[in-house]
Amino acid sequence: MKLEGNCQTTAMGIMPHTDVKAALKLAMTLDIPYWPQLPKVNFFEDMYAQVSEHFPGIILDVEKRDVRFSIEKFYSELEEYLPRWEDEDFFRLSPDFSVVFHRFLELDLSPYQYVRGQSIGPVSYGLKITDEEKKPMIYYDEVRDIVFDFVAKKLQAQLSEMQKVHPGSFVWVDEPGLEMIFMAFTGYTSDRATEDYRAFLDKFPGPSGVHLCGNPDWSFLLQLELDVLSLDVLARGHIFSRYNDDIKTFLDRGGIISWGITPTLTEEFERENVKSMIENLDNLWNSLDKEGIPREQIIKQAWLAPARCCLVNLDGEETVAKSFRMLQEVADHFKNKL
Repeated sequence: MKLEGNCQTTAMGIMPHTDVKAALKLAMTLDIPYWPQLPKVNFFEDMYAQVSEHFPGIILDVEKRDVRFSIEKFYSELEEYLPRWEDEDFFRLSPDFSVVFHRFLELDLSPYQYVRGQSIGPVSYGLKITDEEKKPMIYYDEVRDIVFDFVAKKLQAQLSEMQKVHPGSFVWVDEPGLEMIFMAFTGYTSDRATEDYRAFLDKFPGPSGVHLCGNPDWSFLLQLELDVLSLDVLARGHIFSRYNDDIKTFLDRGGIISWGITPTLTEEFERENVKSMIENLDNLWNSLDKEGIPREQIIKQAWLAPARCCLVNLDGEETVAKSFRMLQEVADHFKNKL
């Protein structure tokens, strides 16, 4: 499936809602709707808890809302896990681990060109989940291989279910942990991550995409064989745009960049408006155009999104909903110039 850009709107996976119906209604206002992860609804709607279903060695503490790992438990459960490797049903996201996903599949998705799913990515999952000695799973060589393969299997099963209701389905991974691998304290190097990630993308079902709100080495991501790169350009655009050679190569290869632009933090939102967001993108895109990346190409291979997810606003979902409405206005401005 070849994805089209043209400033279509989408968004990150996590939302602050406590009402599933309201969250889905808002997600469906986008050009590319998606099923949201709603950790405030219950623990199992958290992206780390969701992907943990059936992973060997995982301990889910619902009361403490905590995901932990045990290497002893991992080895004891591995014998039961390996025979299920070719069983796609084993890797499906059950209703117990996401009510939202299954309600999304029940909606009428036919008016949309694309619909999207997501999962936490293997690097973030492997770095975030630690054992009793606070050692991340990804530091165990034998566990790390399973993590990458397991997440790929989960994506394949999710996409398979989505394609039953919409042929234009695709998935991406949320990878906040990719920022950490370029910091000196991590025991998981960028060289190792590059090797692991390329092998992971070979197993990625359909168009491959990565979303993150942080600030990694952008060359690392732009040089991977990705179809979609989603990022927070409201905060990171001035840094990201310096990688003009890598951006040009990525776009020339046919990649889509999802430009996260409208603010979701209340204090940021109150400082911005539609005009300032349009000017922000204009400045970024004009700067890249001067470096030899045609503005027309950028727009044709662009999606627009809110800058990031946000669970901390005192007004709950209100600012996020406003950000989505602002996003449509910003997108309409650029669509009119296509």
